[in-house]
Amino acid sequence: MAAPPARADADPSPTSPLTARDPPGRQAEKNETACEDRSNAESLDRLLPPVGTGHSPRKRTTSQCKSEPPLLRTSKRTIYTAGRPPWYNEHGTQSKEAFAIGLGGGSASGKTTVARMIIEALDVPWVVLLSMDSFYKVLTEQQQEQAAHNNFNFDHPDAFDFDLIISTLKKLKQGKSVKVPVYDFTTHSRKRDWKTLYGANVIIFEGIMAFADKTLLEGLVPVSPCRLLASSRSLAHRLHQLLDMKIFVDTDSDIRLVRRLRRDISERGRDIEGVIKQYNKFVKPSFDQYIQPTMRLADIVVPRGSGNTVAIDLIVQHVHSQLEERELSVRAALASAHQCHPLPQTLSVLKSTPQVRGMHTIIRDKETSRDEFIFYSKRLMRLLIEHALSFLPFQDCVVRTPQGQDYAGKCYAGKQITGVSILRAGETMEPALRAVCKDVRIGTILIQTNQLTGEPELHYLRLPKDISDDHVILMDCTVSTGAAAMMAVRVLLDHDVPEDKIFLLSLLMAEMGVHSVAYAFPRVRIITTAVDKRVNDLFRIIPGIGNFGDRYFGTDAVPDGSDEEEVAYTG
Repeated sequence: MAAPPARADADPSPTSPLTARDPPGRQAEKNETACEDRSNAESLDRLLPPVGTGHSPRKRTTSQCKSEPPLLRTSKRTIYTAGRPPWYNEHGTQSKEAFAIGLGGGSASGKTTVARMIIEALDVPWVVLLSMDSFYKVLTEQQQEQAAHNNFNFDHPDAFDFDLIISTLKKLKQGKSVKVPVYDFTTHSRKRDWKTLYGANVIIFEGIMAFADKTLLEGLVPVSPCRLLASSRSLAHRLHQLLDMKIFVDTDSDIRLVRRLRRDISERGRDIEGVIKQYNKFVKPSFDQYIQPTMRLADIVVPRGSGNTVAIDLIVQHVHSQLEERELSVRAALASAHQCHPLPQTLSVLKSTPQVRGMHTIIRDKETSRDEFIFYSKRLMRLLIEHALSFLPFQDCVVRTPQGQDYAGKCYAGKQITGVSILRAGETMEPALRAVCKDVRIGTILIQTNQLTGEPELHYLRLPKDISDDHVILMDCTVSTGAAAMMAVRVLLDHDVPEDKIFLLSLLMAEMGVHSVAYAFPRVRIITTAVDKRVNDLFRIIPGIGNFGDRYFGTDAVPDGSDEEEVAYTG
Protein backbone atom coordinates (compact mmCIF):
# COMPACT_ATOMS: atom_id res chain seq x y z
CA MET A 1 0.00 0.00 0.00
CA ALA A 2 1.14 3.57 -0.62
CA ALA A 3 2.11 6.10 2.02
CA PRO A 4 1.94 9.90 1.94
CA PRO A 5 5.24 11.83 2.11
CA ALA A 6 6.85 13.08 5.31
CA ARG A 7 4.48 11.02 7.41
CA ALA A 8 4.89 9.77 10.94
CA ASP A 9 4.87 6.00 11.12
CA ALA A 10 1.85 4.43 12.77
CA ASP A 11 3.39 0.99 12.98
CA PRO A 12 7.09 0.56 13.66
CA SER A 13 8.45 -2.66 12.27
CA PRO A 14 7.69 -5.42 14.75
CA THR A 15 10.56 -7.03 16.57
CA SER A 16 10.71 -10.51 18.02
CA PRO A 17 12.84 -10.40 21.20
CA LEU A 18 14.13 -13.72 22.47
CA THR A 19 12.55 -15.08 25.62
CA ALA A 20 14.14 -17.04 28.46
CA ARG A 21 12.53 -20.21 27.15
CA ASP A 22 14.39 -20.10 23.83
CA PRO A 23 17.15 -22.72 23.77
CA PRO A 24 20.56 -21.66 22.42
CA GLY A 25 20.01 -23.60 19.20
CA ARG A 26 16.71 -21.84 18.61
CA GLN A 27 18.33 -18.46 19.28
CA ALA A 28 21.05 -19.15 16.75
CA GLU A 29 18.45 -20.26 14.24
CA LYS A 30 16.48 -17.04 14.71
CA ASN A 31 19.60 -14.92 14.33
CA GLU A 32 20.59 -16.81 11.21
CA THR A 33 17.10 -16.34 9.72
CA ALA A 34 17.15 -12.62 10.46
CA CYS A 35 20.54 -12.21 8.80
CA GLU A 36 19.34 -14.18 5.82
CA ASP A 37 16.23 -11.99 5.49
CA ARG A 38 18.33 -8.84 5.63
CA SER A 39 20.59 -10.25 2.97
CA ASN A 40 17.56 -11.07 0.83
CA ALA A 41 16.25 -7.54 1.22
CA GLU A 42 19.60 -6.06 0.23
CA SER A 43 19.85 -8.28 -2.82
CA LEU A 44 16.35 -7.26 -3.87
CA ASP A 45 17.48 -3.63 -4.01
CA ARG A 46 19.66 -4.48 -6.99
CA LEU A 47 16.64 -5.69 -8.94
CA LEU A 48 14.87 -2.33 -8.76
CA PRO A 49 15.44 0.42 -11.34
CA PRO A 50 17.40 3.42 -9.99
CA VAL A 51 15.31 6.25 -8.54
CA GLY A 52 16.75 9.73 -8.74
CA THR A 53 14.61 11.37 -6.11
CA GLY A 54 16.75 10.26 -3.17
CA HIS A 55 13.78 9.71 -0.85
CA SER A 56 14.05 7.48 2.16
CA PRO A 57 12.35 4.07 2.04
CA ARG A 58 8.63 4.37 2.43
CA LYS A 59 6.72 2.90 5.34
CA ARG A 60 3.14 2.09 6.11
CA THR A 61 0.65 4.90 5.54
CA THR A 62 -1.44 6.77 8.08
CA SER A 63 -3.84 9.54 7.12
CA GLN A 64 -2.90 13.06 8.15
CA CYS A 65 -2.41 16.62 7.01
CA LYS A 66 0.69 17.76 5.17
CA SER A 67 3.33 17.58 7.87
CA GLU A 68 5.75 20.22 6.59
CA PRO A 69 3.84 23.47 5.93
CA PRO A 70 5.69 26.58 4.76
CA LEU A 71 7.19 28.04 7.91
CA LEU A 72 10.16 29.86 9.35
CA ARG A 73 11.69 28.44 12.53
CA THR A 74 13.67 30.51 15.03
CA SER A 75 15.11 29.58 18.40
CA LYS A 76 11.94 30.60 20.26
CA ARG A 77 9.11 30.48 17.78
CA THR A 78 7.61 29.03 14.64
CA ILE A 79 6.23 31.55 12.15
CA TYR A 80 3.79 30.32 9.51
CA THR A 81 4.32 31.86 6.09
CA ALA A 82 1.29 30.48 4.27
CA GLY A 83 -2.32 30.15 5.31
CA ARG A 84 -5.67 28.82 4.19
CA PRO A 85 -7.79 31.45 2.41
CA PRO A 86 -11.57 31.65 2.98
CA TRP A 87 -13.51 28.57 1.92
CA TYR A 88 -16.91 30.23 2.51
CA ASN A 89 -18.75 33.32 1.23
CA GLU A 90 -20.11 36.40 3.02
CA HIS A 91 -23.14 34.35 4.05
CA GLY A 92 -20.88 32.08 6.10
CA THR A 93 -21.66 29.02 3.99
CA GLN A 94 -19.14 26.92 2.11
CA SER A 95 -18.90 28.10 -1.47
CA LYS A 96 -16.09 25.88 -2.66
CA GLU A 97 -15.19 22.31 -1.93
CA ALA A 98 -11.68 20.99 -1.47
CA PHE A 99 -10.09 19.68 -4.65
CA ALA A 100 -9.97 15.89 -4.29
CA ILE A 101 -7.43 13.76 -6.14
CA GLY A 102 -7.85 10.00 -6.23
CA LEU A 103 -4.55 8.16 -6.54
CA GLY A 104 -4.95 4.47 -7.32
CA GLY A 105 -2.77 1.60 -8.44
CA GLY A 106 -1.51 -1.77 -7.36
CA SER A 107 0.32 -2.50 -4.14
CA ALA A 108 3.91 -1.14 -4.28
CA SER A 109 3.21 0.62 -7.59
CA GLY A 110 4.86 3.83 -6.41
CA LYS A 111 1.80 5.82 -5.32
CA THR A 112 3.80 7.16 -2.37
CA THR A 113 6.48 8.74 -4.54
CA VAL A 114 3.98 10.11 -7.03
CA ALA A 115 1.96 11.70 -4.19
CA ARG A 116 5.16 13.21 -2.76
CA MET A 117 6.14 14.68 -6.10
CA ILE A 118 2.67 16.14 -6.68
CA ILE A 119 2.62 17.81 -3.25
CA GLU A 120 6.14 19.19 -3.60
CA ALA A 121 5.35 20.60 -7.05
CA LEU A 122 1.99 22.04 -5.94
CA ASP A 123 3.64 23.96 -3.08
CA VAL A 124 0.30 24.85 -1.46
CA PRO A 125 -0.54 24.69 2.26
CA TRP A 126 -3.31 22.70 3.86
CA VAL A 127 -3.02 19.47 1.90
CA VAL A 128 -4.77 16.50 3.52
CA LEU A 129 -3.54 12.99 2.77
CA LEU A 130 -6.21 10.37 3.27
CA SER A 131 -5.06 6.77 3.00
CA MET A 132 -7.15 3.67 2.52
CA ASP A 133 -4.73 1.96 4.89
CA SER A 134 -6.51 3.75 7.74
CA PHE A 135 -9.83 2.13 6.88
CA TYR A 136 -9.20 -1.60 7.20
CA LYS A 137 -11.99 -3.32 9.07
CA VAL A 138 -11.34 -4.75 12.52
CA LEU A 139 -10.64 -8.46 12.16
CA THR A 140 -12.38 -11.20 14.09
CA GLU A 141 -10.32 -13.67 16.10
CA GLN A 142 -10.52 -16.16 13.26
CA GLN A 143 -9.42 -13.58 10.71
CA GLN A 144 -6.55 -12.47 12.93
CA GLU A 145 -5.36 -16.05 13.09
CA GLN A 146 -5.51 -16.21 9.30
CA ALA A 147 -3.58 -12.94 9.00
CA ALA A 148 -0.84 -14.24 11.29
CA HIS A 149 -0.27 -17.10 8.84
CA ASN A 150 -0.51 -14.94 5.68
CA ASN A 151 -3.92 -16.45 4.89
CA PHE A 152 -6.05 -13.29 5.01
CA ASN A 153 -6.65 -11.22 1.89
CA PHE A 154 -5.99 -7.56 2.70
CA ASP A 155 -6.32 -6.69 -1.01
CA HIS A 156 -9.98 -7.69 -1.27
CA PRO A 157 -12.81 -5.11 -1.18
CA ASP A 158 -14.30 -6.79 1.89
CA ALA A 159 -11.19 -5.83 3.87
CA PHE A 160 -12.08 -2.10 3.71
CA ASP A 161 -14.80 -0.08 5.45
CA PHE A 162 -16.06 1.73 2.35
CA ASP A 163 -19.02 3.35 4.09
CA LEU A 164 -16.64 5.11 6.48
CA ILE A 165 -14.28 6.00 3.62
CA ILE A 166 -17.03 7.69 1.61
CA SER A 167 -18.54 9.57 4.57
CA THR A 168 -15.08 10.77 5.63
CA LEU A 169 -14.16 11.93 2.14
CA LYS A 170 -17.49 13.76 1.77
CA LYS A 171 -17.01 15.61 5.08
CA LEU A 172 -13.45 16.61 4.17
CA LYS A 173 -14.61 17.99 0.82
CA GLN A 174 -17.29 19.96 2.66
CA GLY A 175 -14.63 21.56 4.87
CA LYS A 176 -15.62 19.63 7.98
CA SER A 177 -13.38 18.19 10.65
CA VAL A 178 -13.20 14.39 10.51
CA LYS A 179 -11.93 11.63 12.75
CA VAL A 180 -9.91 8.96 10.98
CA PRO A 181 -9.16 5.59 12.60
CA VAL A 182 -5.55 4.72 13.36
CA TYR A 183 -4.88 1.16 12.25
CA ASP A 184 -2.21 -0.99 13.88
CA PHE A 185 -0.78 -3.30 11.23
CA THR A 186 1.10 -5.40 13.74
CA THR A 187 -2.08 -6.43 15.57
CA HIS A 188 -4.46 -5.99 12.61
CA SER A 189 -6.79 -3.84 14.70
CA ARG A 190 -7.82 -0.21 15.17
CA LYS A 191 -6.24 1.70 17.99
CA ARG A 192 -8.40 3.48 20.54
CA ASP A 193 -7.21 6.91 19.46
CA TRP A 194 -8.58 8.49 16.29
CA LYS A 195 -6.73 11.13 14.32
CA THR A 196 -8.46 14.42 13.54
CA LEU A 197 -8.03 15.90 10.06
CA TYR A 198 -9.21 19.36 9.09
CA GLY A 199 -8.59 22.20 6.72
CA ALA A 200 -8.18 20.83 3.22
CA ASN A 201 -7.53 22.94 0.15
CA VAL A 202 -6.44 19.76 -1.61
CA ILE A 203 -7.22 16.16 -0.63
CA ILE A 204 -5.09 13.31 -1.93
CA PHE A 205 -6.95 10.06 -1.37
CA GLU A 206 -4.63 7.17 -2.09
CA GLY A 207 -5.06 3.44 -2.01
CA ILE A 208 -5.24 0.33 -4.12
CA MET A 209 -9.00 0.81 -4.64
CA ALA A 210 -9.18 4.59 -4.46
CA PHE A 211 -11.70 4.77 -7.28
CA ALA A 212 -14.43 2.44 -6.04
CA ASP A 213 -16.54 1.20 -3.17
CA LYS A 214 -17.36 -2.40 -2.37
CA THR A 215 -20.83 -2.69 -3.93
CA LEU A 216 -19.69 -1.23 -7.23
CA LEU A 217 -16.52 -3.28 -7.28
CA GLU A 218 -18.62 -6.42 -7.17
CA GLY A 219 -19.90 -5.37 -10.58
CA LEU A 220 -16.39 -5.10 -11.95
CA VAL A 221 -15.87 -8.86 -12.00
CA PRO A 222 -15.80 -9.54 -15.76
CA VAL A 223 -18.79 -11.86 -15.93
CA SER A 224 -20.02 -10.29 -19.13
CA PRO A 225 -19.04 -7.19 -21.15
CA CYS A 226 -22.53 -5.67 -20.77
CA ARG A 227 -22.54 -6.02 -17.00
CA LEU A 228 -19.02 -4.62 -16.75
CA LEU A 229 -19.89 -1.60 -18.89
CA ALA A 230 -23.01 -0.79 -16.87
CA SER A 231 -21.14 -1.11 -13.59
CA SER A 232 -18.32 1.08 -14.84
CA ARG A 233 -20.73 3.83 -15.82
CA SER A 234 -22.44 3.69 -12.44
CA LEU A 235 -19.10 3.77 -10.67
CA ALA A 236 -17.77 6.64 -12.74
CA HIS A 237 -20.90 8.71 -12.00
CA ARG A 238 -20.57 8.24 -8.24
CA LEU A 239 -16.84 8.91 -8.21
CA HIS A 240 -17.30 12.07 -10.23
CA GLN A 241 -19.16 13.52 -7.24
CA LEU A 242 -16.27 12.87 -4.88
CA LEU A 243 -13.03 12.92 -6.90
CA ASP A 244 -12.15 15.90 -9.06
CA MET A 245 -9.21 14.07 -10.62
CA LYS A 246 -8.46 10.35 -10.80
CA ILE A 247 -4.88 9.17 -11.32
CA PHE A 248 -3.79 5.56 -11.81
CA VAL A 249 -0.13 4.66 -11.25
CA ASP A 250 0.69 1.85 -13.67
CA THR A 251 3.86 -0.06 -12.77
CA ASP A 252 5.21 -3.34 -14.13
CA SER A 253 4.14 -6.33 -12.01
CA ASP A 254 7.73 -7.60 -11.58
CA ILE A 255 8.84 -4.28 -10.13
CA ARG A 256 5.85 -4.22 -7.79
CA LEU A 257 6.69 -7.72 -6.55
CA VAL A 258 10.31 -6.83 -5.85
CA ARG A 259 9.28 -3.68 -4.01
CA ARG A 260 6.80 -5.62 -1.89
CA LEU A 261 9.40 -8.25 -1.04
CA ARG A 262 11.90 -5.63 0.03
CA ARG A 263 9.34 -3.71 2.09
CA ASP A 264 7.85 -6.67 3.93
CA ILE A 265 11.22 -8.25 4.69
CA SER A 266 13.11 -5.13 5.79
CA GLU A 267 10.30 -3.14 7.40
CA ARG A 268 7.88 -5.74 8.74
CA GLY A 269 10.14 -8.60 9.69
CA ARG A 270 8.48 -11.16 7.43
CA ASP A 271 10.14 -14.06 5.69
CA ILE A 272 10.44 -14.29 1.93
CA GLU A 273 8.34 -17.47 1.67
CA GLY A 274 5.40 -15.87 3.46
CA VAL A 275 5.55 -12.74 1.30
CA ILE A 276 5.59 -14.74 -1.93
CA LYS A 277 2.79 -16.97 -0.69
CA GLN A 278 0.60 -13.97 0.12
CA TYR A 279 1.43 -12.32 -3.21
CA ASN A 280 0.53 -15.35 -5.33
CA LYS A 281 -2.55 -16.27 -3.32
CA PHE A 282 -4.09 -12.83 -2.73
CA VAL A 283 -2.25 -9.78 -4.05
CA LYS A 284 -1.90 -10.71 -7.73
CA PRO A 285 -5.42 -12.20 -8.14
CA SER A 286 -6.98 -9.19 -6.43
CA PHE A 287 -5.07 -6.82 -8.66
CA ASP A 288 -6.26 -8.62 -11.79
CA GLN A 289 -9.85 -8.87 -10.60
CA TYR A 290 -10.51 -5.63 -8.71
CA ILE A 291 -7.76 -3.06 -9.17
CA GLN A 292 -6.64 -3.16 -12.80
CA PRO A 293 -10.23 -2.75 -14.14
CA THR A 294 -10.46 0.64 -12.39
CA MET A 295 -7.65 1.98 -14.57
CA ARG A 296 -10.20 2.70 -17.29
CA LEU A 297 -11.89 5.15 -14.91
CA ALA A 298 -8.74 7.25 -14.47
CA ASP A 299 -8.41 10.72 -15.98
CA ILE A 300 -4.66 10.26 -16.16
CA VAL A 301 -2.61 7.07 -16.23
CA VAL A 302 0.97 7.50 -15.04
CA PRO A 303 3.17 4.74 -16.49
CA ARG A 304 6.45 4.14 -14.65
CA GLY A 305 5.25 6.13 -11.66
CA SER A 306 7.70 8.75 -10.40
CA GLY A 307 9.81 8.46 -13.55
CA ASN A 308 7.04 10.05 -15.61
CA THR A 309 7.67 13.73 -14.87
CA VAL A 310 5.65 14.87 -17.88
CA ALA A 311 2.46 13.36 -16.45
CA ILE A 312 3.15 14.79 -12.99
CA ASP A 313 3.71 18.29 -14.44
CA LEU A 314 0.39 17.99 -16.27
CA ILE A 315 -1.38 17.02 -13.04
CA VAL A 316 0.13 19.93 -11.11
CA GLN A 317 -0.80 22.47 -13.79
CA HIS A 318 -4.40 21.29 -13.79
CA VAL A 319 -4.71 21.45 -9.99
CA HIS A 320 -3.23 24.96 -9.91
CA SER A 321 -5.73 26.16 -12.52
CA GLN A 322 -8.63 24.67 -10.53
CA LEU A 323 -7.48 26.31 -7.29
CA GLU A 324 -7.18 29.70 -8.98
CA GLU A 325 -10.76 29.44 -10.25
CA ARG A 326 -11.97 28.79 -6.70
CA GLU A 327 -10.40 31.86 -5.08
CA LEU A 328 -12.85 34.03 -3.13
CA SER A 329 -12.94 37.66 -2.02
CA VAL A 330 -14.80 37.81 1.29
CA ARG A 331 -13.64 41.03 2.92
CA ALA A 332 -14.71 43.21 -0.01
CA ALA A 333 -18.15 41.60 0.00
CA LEU A 334 -18.50 42.24 3.73
CA ALA A 335 -17.70 45.92 3.28
CA SER A 336 -20.74 46.44 1.06
CA ALA A 337 -23.31 44.07 2.55
CA HIS A 338 -26.00 44.53 5.19
CA GLN A 339 -24.59 47.75 6.63
CA CYS A 340 -27.84 49.76 6.70
CA HIS A 341 -29.79 47.37 8.87
CA PRO A 342 -30.46 47.95 12.57
CA LEU A 343 -28.13 46.23 15.00
CA PRO A 344 -29.15 42.60 15.53
CA GLN A 345 -30.95 41.21 18.56
CA THR A 346 -28.07 38.80 19.18
CA LEU A 347 -25.80 41.73 20.05
CA SER A 348 -25.33 42.60 23.73
CA VAL A 349 -23.31 45.69 24.68
CA LEU A 350 -22.03 46.13 28.21
CA LYS A 351 -23.91 48.99 29.88
CA SER A 352 -21.97 52.22 29.34
CA THR A 353 -21.68 53.33 32.96
CA PRO A 354 -19.36 56.23 33.85
CA GLN A 355 -16.82 53.64 35.01
CA VAL A 356 -16.92 51.75 31.70
CA ARG A 357 -16.77 54.95 29.66
CA GLY A 358 -13.87 56.17 31.78
CA MET A 359 -11.87 53.02 31.08
CA HIS A 360 -12.61 53.37 27.36
CA THR A 361 -11.35 56.93 27.51
CA ILE A 362 -8.05 55.76 28.94
CA ILE A 363 -7.37 52.89 26.54
CA ARG A 364 -8.45 54.93 23.48
CA ASP A 365 -6.10 57.80 24.33
CA LYS A 366 -2.98 57.52 22.18
CA GLU A 367 -0.94 59.12 24.98
CA THR A 368 -1.79 56.35 27.47
CA SER A 369 1.28 54.43 28.64
CA ARG A 370 1.56 50.73 27.93
CA ASP A 371 1.23 49.83 31.63
CA GLU A 372 -2.03 51.78 31.98
CA PHE A 373 -3.31 50.41 28.69
CA ILE A 374 -2.78 46.85 29.91
CA PHE A 375 -4.24 47.54 33.37
CA TYR A 376 -7.51 49.08 32.18
CA SER A 377 -7.86 46.64 29.27
CA LYS A 378 -7.72 43.79 31.78
CA ARG A 379 -10.40 45.44 33.90
CA LEU A 380 -12.67 45.77 30.87
CA MET A 381 -12.00 42.15 29.88
CA ARG A 382 -13.04 40.94 33.33
CA LEU A 383 -16.28 42.92 33.18
CA LEU A 384 -16.97 41.70 29.64
CA ILE A 385 -16.53 38.04 30.52
CA GLU A 386 -18.63 38.31 33.67
CA HIS A 387 -21.35 39.90 31.55
CA ALA A 388 -21.07 37.17 28.90
CA LEU A 389 -21.44 34.36 31.44
CA SER A 390 -24.93 35.60 32.27
CA PHE A 391 -26.07 34.39 28.83
CA LEU A 392 -25.12 30.78 29.53
CA PRO A 393 -27.97 28.37 30.31
CA PHE A 394 -28.77 27.94 34.00
CA GLN A 395 -31.20 25.68 35.78
CA ASP A 396 -32.84 25.72 39.20
CA CYS A 397 -31.08 23.90 42.02
CA VAL A 398 -31.39 23.72 45.80
CA VAL A 399 -28.47 23.61 48.23
CA ARG A 400 -28.28 23.33 52.03
CA THR A 401 -26.64 26.29 53.82
CA PRO A 402 -24.36 25.94 56.90
CA GLN A 403 -27.39 26.99 58.98
CA GLY A 404 -29.24 23.91 57.78
CA GLN A 405 -31.62 25.85 55.54
CA ASP A 406 -32.43 25.24 51.87
CA TYR A 407 -31.44 27.86 49.33
CA ALA A 408 -33.12 27.88 45.90
CA GLY A 409 -30.43 28.93 43.48
CA LYS A 410 -29.12 28.44 39.96
CA CYS A 411 -26.41 26.23 38.46
CA TYR A 412 -24.82 25.97 35.02
CA ALA A 413 -26.90 23.68 32.79
CA GLY A 414 -24.25 22.87 30.20
CA LYS A 415 -21.50 20.28 30.09
CA GLN A 416 -18.39 22.45 29.96
CA ILE A 417 -17.10 25.90 28.95
CA THR A 418 -14.23 26.22 26.48
CA GLY A 419 -12.45 29.43 25.55
CA VAL A 420 -10.95 29.89 22.08
CA SER A 421 -8.71 32.89 21.45
CA ILE A 422 -7.98 34.37 18.03
CA LEU A 423 -4.24 34.97 18.13
CA ARG A 424 -2.58 37.16 18.97
CA ALA A 425 -4.75 39.85 20.60
CA GLY A 426 -7.40 37.35 21.66
CA GLU A 427 -5.00 35.53 23.95
CA THR A 428 -4.83 38.61 26.20
CA MET A 429 -8.39 37.76 27.30
CA GLU A 430 -7.48 34.25 28.46
CA PRO A 431 -6.37 35.24 32.01
CA ALA A 432 -9.69 37.01 32.64
CA LEU A 433 -11.60 33.93 31.49
CA ARG A 434 -9.51 31.62 33.67
CA ALA A 435 -10.05 33.94 36.65
CA VAL A 436 -13.83 33.49 36.56
CA CYS A 437 -14.23 30.00 35.01
CA LYS A 438 -12.57 27.25 37.02
CA ASP A 439 -10.82 24.54 34.96
CA VAL A 440 -11.84 26.14 31.67
CA ARG A 441 -10.27 24.58 28.58
CA ILE A 442 -8.49 26.86 26.11
CA GLY A 443 -8.04 26.55 22.35
CA THR A 444 -6.28 28.85 19.89
CA ILE A 445 -6.78 29.90 16.27
CA LEU A 446 -4.22 31.91 14.32
CA ILE A 447 -5.75 34.05 11.56
CA GLN A 448 -3.75 36.68 9.72
CA THR A 449 -4.48 39.04 6.85
CA ASN A 450 -2.73 38.35 3.57
CA GLN A 451 -1.01 41.63 2.76
CA LEU A 452 -1.38 41.06 -0.99
CA THR A 453 -5.03 40.01 -1.18
CA GLY A 454 -6.37 41.64 1.98
CA GLU A 455 -8.16 38.38 2.83
CA PRO A 456 -7.97 36.57 6.19
CA GLU A 457 -6.06 33.30 6.15
CA LEU A 458 -6.14 30.44 8.62
CA HIS A 459 -2.60 29.48 9.64
CA TYR A 460 -3.00 27.30 12.70
CA LEU A 461 -5.51 25.91 15.16
CA ARG A 462 -5.46 23.80 18.28
CA LEU A 463 -8.84 22.92 19.73
CA PRO A 464 -9.63 20.72 22.75
CA LYS A 465 -11.08 17.29 22.13
CA ASP A 466 -14.86 16.89 22.02
CA ILE A 467 -15.34 20.65 21.76
CA SER A 468 -18.69 20.05 20.04
CA ASP A 469 -20.27 19.33 23.44
CA ASP A 470 -19.18 22.64 25.00
CA HIS A 471 -20.31 26.24 25.15
CA VAL A 472 -17.50 28.08 23.39
CA ILE A 473 -16.39 31.62 24.26
CA LEU A 474 -14.59 32.97 21.17
CA MET A 475 -12.31 35.87 22.07
CA ASP A 476 -10.83 38.68 19.97
CA CYS A 477 -10.09 42.14 21.28
CA THR A 478 -11.29 44.08 18.22
CA VAL A 479 -13.60 43.22 15.33
CA SER A 480 -13.70 45.60 12.35
CA THR A 481 -15.06 44.00 9.16
CA GLY A 482 -15.75 40.70 10.91
CA ALA A 483 -13.71 38.71 8.36
CA ALA A 484 -11.43 37.06 10.92
CA ALA A 485 -14.28 36.48 13.37
CA MET A 486 -16.34 34.83 10.63
CA MET A 487 -13.45 32.53 9.77
CA ALA A 488 -13.06 31.55 13.43
CA VAL A 489 -16.79 30.83 13.77
CA ARG A 490 -16.67 28.79 10.56
CA VAL A 491 -13.82 26.72 12.02
CA LEU A 492 -15.88 25.99 15.13
CA LEU A 493 -18.91 25.00 13.05
CA ASP A 494 -16.70 22.72 10.97
CA HIS A 495 -15.79 21.00 14.25
CA ASP A 496 -19.50 20.43 14.97
CA VAL A 497 -19.92 23.14 17.61
CA PRO A 498 -23.62 24.19 17.48
CA GLU A 499 -24.05 27.77 16.33
CA ASP A 500 -26.16 28.73 19.35
CA LYS A 501 -23.37 27.55 21.67
CA ILE A 502 -20.85 30.06 20.30
CA PHE A 503 -20.34 33.42 22.11
CA LEU A 504 -18.19 35.99 20.29
CA LEU A 505 -16.57 38.39 22.78
CA SER A 506 -14.67 41.55 21.85
CA LEU A 507 -13.68 44.72 23.69
CA LEU A 508 -14.54 46.87 20.67
CA MET A 509 -16.48 46.17 17.49
CA ALA A 510 -17.44 48.15 14.39
CA GLU A 511 -21.01 48.06 13.18
CA MET A 512 -19.77 46.46 9.97
CA GLY A 513 -18.29 43.55 11.89
CA VAL A 514 -21.44 43.11 13.96
CA HIS A 515 -23.62 42.98 10.85
CA SER A 516 -21.26 40.61 9.02
CA VAL A 517 -21.16 38.04 11.81
CA ALA A 518 -24.85 38.34 12.68
CA TYR A 519 -26.00 37.96 9.07
CA ALA A 520 -23.82 34.93 8.42
CA PHE A 521 -24.42 33.29 11.79
CA PRO A 522 -27.71 34.59 13.23
CA ARG A 523 -27.62 32.31 16.29
CA VAL A 524 -24.15 33.33 17.48
CA ARG A 525 -24.33 35.58 20.54
CA ILE A 526 -22.20 38.75 20.05
CA ILE A 527 -21.02 40.49 23.23
CA THR A 528 -18.85 43.61 23.46
CA THR A 529 -18.15 46.67 25.61
CA ALA A 530 -18.65 49.21 22.78
CA VAL A 531 -19.64 49.50 19.11
CA ASP A 532 -18.10 52.18 16.87
CA LYS A 533 -19.85 53.44 13.76
CA ARG A 534 -17.29 53.43 10.99
CA VAL A 535 -14.43 51.52 9.35
CA ASN A 536 -11.96 53.44 7.16
CA ASP A 537 -10.52 52.44 3.80
CA LEU A 538 -7.86 50.36 5.57
CA PHE A 539 -10.61 48.48 7.44
CA ARG A 540 -9.65 50.05 10.77
CA ILE A 541 -12.29 50.98 13.34
CA ILE A 542 -13.06 54.71 13.62
CA PRO A 543 -12.62 56.34 16.15
CA GLY A 544 -11.24 53.03 17.34
CA ILE A 545 -8.49 51.98 19.69
CA GLY A 546 -5.49 51.51 17.39
CA ASN A 547 -3.73 48.20 16.91
CA PHE A 548 -4.59 46.46 20.18
CA GLY A 549 -1.86 43.82 19.90
CA ASP A 550 0.89 46.34 19.24
CA ARG A 551 -0.18 48.55 22.13
CA TYR A 552 -0.60 45.63 24.55
CA PHE A 553 2.62 43.78 23.69
CA GLY A 554 4.67 46.90 23.01
CA THR A 555 5.45 46.05 19.39
CA ASP A 556 5.44 48.28 16.35
CA ALA A 557 5.75 45.75 13.51
CA VAL A 558 2.99 43.67 11.97
CA PRO A 559 2.41 40.78 14.42
CA ASP A 560 3.86 37.45 13.36
CA GLY A 561 1.20 35.56 15.28
CA SER A 562 3.58 33.54 17.41
CA ASP A 563 4.98 36.04 20.00
CA GLU A 564 7.12 34.05 22.44
CA GLU A 565 5.33 30.75 22.01
CA GLU A 566 6.36 27.76 19.95
CA VAL A 567 3.39 26.50 17.94
CA ALA A 568 3.03 23.06 16.43
CA TYR A 569 1.29 22.23 13.17
CA THR A 570 -1.57 19.78 13.55
CA GLY A 571 -4.35 18.61 11.32
